[in-house]
Amino acid sequence: MIAKINQLLQEVEALKAANAEELEALRIKYLSKKGAINDLMADFRNVAAEQKKEVGMRLNELKNKAQEKIAALKEQFESQDTGCDDIDLTRSAYPVELGTRHPLSIVRNEIIDIFARMGFNIADGPEMEDDWHVFSSMNFAEDHPARDMQDTFFIENDTENVSHSIILRTHTSSVQSRVMETTQPPIRVLCPGRVYRNEAISYRAHAFFHQVEALYVDRNVSFTDLKQALLLFAQEMFGSDTKIRLRPSYFPFTEPSAEMDISCNICGGKGCPFCKHTGWVEILGCGMVDPNVLELNGIDSKVYSGYALGMGIERITNLKYQVKDLRMFSENDTRFLKEFEAAY
Repeated sequence: MIAKINQLLQEVEALKAANAEELEALRIKYLSKKGAINDLMADFRNVAAEQKKEVGMRLNELKNKAQEKIAALKEQFESQDTGCDDIDLTRSAYPVELGTRHPLSIVRNEIIDIFARMGFNIADGPEMEDDWHVFSSMNFAEDHPARDMQDTFFIENDTENVSHSIILRTHTSSVQSRVMETTQPPIRVLCPGRVYRNEAISYRAHAFFHQVEALYVDRNVSFTDLKQALLLFAQEMFGSDTKIRLRPSYFPFTEPSAEMDISCNICGGKGCPFCKHTGWVEILGCGMVDPNVLELNGIDSKVYSGYALGMGIERITNLKYQVKDLRMFSENDTRFLKEFEAAY
């Protein structure tokens, strides 16, 4: 045993390694669980009792020297010249190619900026939402088609009580509901966010997209206030010559409800293929908040009234930049994204 230890001591003292791979091989050979030193440790139980003290001391000496030698070689590699002496650390950095804002982010920020100047604050909420905040509190009937699985992504479907189902929100109106539950009027919030619909993906539809909804609740809010806000938004977004047109429509959460069209920003309202030669392009839905919605969310509809509006950011971006295919917004094609370098 003593002879083996002395032999290994000589080997350890003469250890050399040309690179980190060789050093790791030496460490495994001598210091790993299956290494030479560990094998001697395992044989220690077979040493005669009168020799155990001396052998034990020599074994510890061998192990310590091996660890010190391996550590010294490792430190030597780490402190070696890397050949970078010719690099001038005081020079200016090489130019880094910067990314650009996504077109949807550009338009969303522009929408937020316009409504911020009208006094709206941003409100946010979860994308995984319960049925109550998405549908029930928004005056949707229990058998409304929007609650069907062919239209909505369900995470947990409660057939006994539909308002307890967990879904991916189909609109950001759920954020409005959460704000009204916890805040008393006056309320003036803007709710941007991602929403989900069970749609077949095509050039004009997608399973997820982005919305911005606005809610204003206070005493004596009228349809005139809504129309003025819509006109200001349209002219700020599409130009001061833009005209708007309101058409009667229906939404469960507003009464009366309307769809808003703007004069085509391509042909100036004269008629072209983009606007189907009508001179008008639909951009959003709006209306006065239904009194049932106010009551369901804890606001006295006899004292307060309000308006709400909602638009798809992709739709506004399509109109503003004339993007023909909705799928391009989510494909991360750098050729498409680089077209917006100068947009913001």
